[in-house]
Amino acid sequence: MELSVVVPTLNGREELAGCLDALAEHVPSAEVIVVNGPSADGTTGMVQDRDDVSVLVEIADRSVNVARNAGIDRATGDVVALVNQGLSVEDGWFGAIRDAFDGACNVVTGPTHHQLRAGMTTETKESRSIVGRTVTYFNPGNVAIETDVLTTLDGFDEYLDVGGARDFAHRLAGTGYDVTWDTDMSVSREFEADGGMMETDWRWKYRSLSYRLVKNYGVRPTIAWRIGSHAVSDALSAMKDVARGDAAPSEWFSNGRDVLEGLRTGGQDGVAARVRDRSSRRNPNGRSKRADRAVAVYDWR
Repeated sequence: MELSVVVPTLNGREELAGCLDALAEHVPSAEVIVVNGPSADGTTGMVQDRDDVSVLVEIADRSVNVARNAGIDRATGDVVALVNQGLSVEDGWFGAIRDAFDGACNVVTGPTHHQLRAGMTTETKESRSIVGRTVTYFNPGNVAIETDVLTTLDGFDEYLDVGGARDFAHRLAGTGYDVTWDTDMSVSREFEADGGMMETDWRWKYRSLSYRLVKNYGVRPTIAWRIGSHAVSDALSAMKDVARGDAAPSEWFSNGRDVLEGLRTGGQDGVAARVRDRSSRRNPNGRSKRADRAVAVYDWR
């Protein structure tokens, strides 16, 4: 098995250095492809000064799905791993990938160990049954995929700013590919503190949700119910914040408008995408649709 590792990065110079150090320690034989774009923190110079990176791709887009596809475009391995810039592969990571693909695996993923001051947290396998299809989600910052699978599905859908990995999981299930969960394929993330809450972009969250569900399953009552249940759950949670005084009523109404706009836009675009690509891969915005992602490529192979 020949392994290529794609690491998308954006303004994460110090985190990226730790990620690359771990790859060099645990998987020195891997082809490492860093996709940078567009960073303004000296990432390019740092990568150029290393001797353990095979390819550096500079892109102008800030989309992680564009970065993933740009890296996949230049990978030569028969298996491609995607690793988040802020994660470090652990001992046994490569062995777990090798063993999985020796057993005729299509996709293998594993947990992220979060090092907190109070201890360590991890993740477990997540699966859902949707319209009779069992969808197993994968860790987007720690996954290895057969190159043939990436070719069949035409990479990631570049329409999506968020939720690209979830969409890929739906399309994997739709084409009959399996996702293997292996706890030995683990990566770690270290925090100086317990972390903070990231502000949710409600418009894009629901634009992505409605787009990928409608694109993959069509307009049907079960899909409307699933989307609606998400919206009601989030609305009730936000209403509790208002009742506790943690949020203003005006913020609740503003977020609600964003949710409705996201649902409308995503639903319409999902219908259009389903019409544009009627094949099982359901990817009208994939790798094959453009060849201008890279603005510069440094290839040291």
